Amino acid sequence: MLAAYAASQSASDPLSGLVIGERPDPEPRPGWSVVRLKAAGLNHHDVWSLKGVGLPADRLPMVLGCDGAGLDEDGNEVIVHAVVASEGWHGDETLDPRRTLLSELHDGTLAEKVLVPTANLVPKPAGLGWHTAACLSTAWLTAYRMLFSSAGLTPGATVLVQGAGGGVATALVQLGAATGYRVWATSRDEAKRAKALEIGADAVFEPGARLPERVDAVMETVGAATWSHSINSLRPGGTVVISGATSGDAPARAELTKIYFKQLRVIGSTMGNRQELERLARLVDSRGITPAVDSEFALADARAGFEKMVAGDLFGKVVITT
Repeated sequence: MLAAYAASQSASDPLSGLVIGERPDPEPRPGWSVVRLKAAGLNHHDVWSLKGVGLPADRLPMVLGCDGAGLDEDGNEVIVHAVVASEGWHGDETLDPRRTLLSELHDGTLAEKVLVPTANLVPKPAGLGWHTAACLSTAWLTAYRMLFSSAGLTPGATVLVQGAGGGVATALVQLGAATGYRVWATSRDEAKRAKALEIGADAVFEPGARLPERVDAVMETVGAATWSHSINSLRPGGTVVISGATSGDAPARAELTKIYFKQLRVIGSTMGNRQELERLARLVDSRGITPAVDSEFALADARAGFEKMVAGDLFGKVVITT
């Protein structure tokens, strides 16, 4: 089968290890299903894997990709849940210390076929197109948990999304706007701020800008570069939800005094579980939400999508069709 896989790793030149070529078809096994993929999505996780982060070199070659949707062996339309629990784990798979994502221990979704635990297959609502379904498993699921499981908010609350443009940030804007939140967003790029308004943000600001008023929660994926602004933007008793730190995880100021004096909540949030993915798919279907897609490439041309992600030259998801 054709696949996009990591053959080697380089922190300085991650694309040097990316190969688009043939890999063996997955071998069926009890309790697992082979999914013939229709579409998949790129994530920063794929670039980190090529850099050698989270993917040990002794597991190479590894097919990349966490997002995907396609047909199972019986022809059912399914969305692939990327979080794989360890054998014998019971409960929320995101809390399993030995959990992995597809493409960390088991081959991922940037291929014509993928082998996944049957329990990780979520029925695709009939109204969802393949492109939409392929966007949901990672960035959109992360955003769903941040907004609805971790933040403790109700519709009408004001949410600040730091760093509009990435997959999680665009999902946060679109999900928040569709469910009754007042969503504000920041970006260094004027064009990305304009696009954030187009997909539902109520207001946009440059990073670090003084806001018209303090917010109920901040959705933080940038890290060190925006941390102080995030803390200073919260009302007393507010919440910052962290699911990433693309600019680093060591801010110049931890802002501990402000955190305890204003009784702020700092919540870590990672991915989401299968039930949350199923609910997300129903929500996107029922509200008619169309995820922001930056670009689409055939699997044979997937390198071009990786190049856009490495350059940071995108707004929304990169979709790969098979």
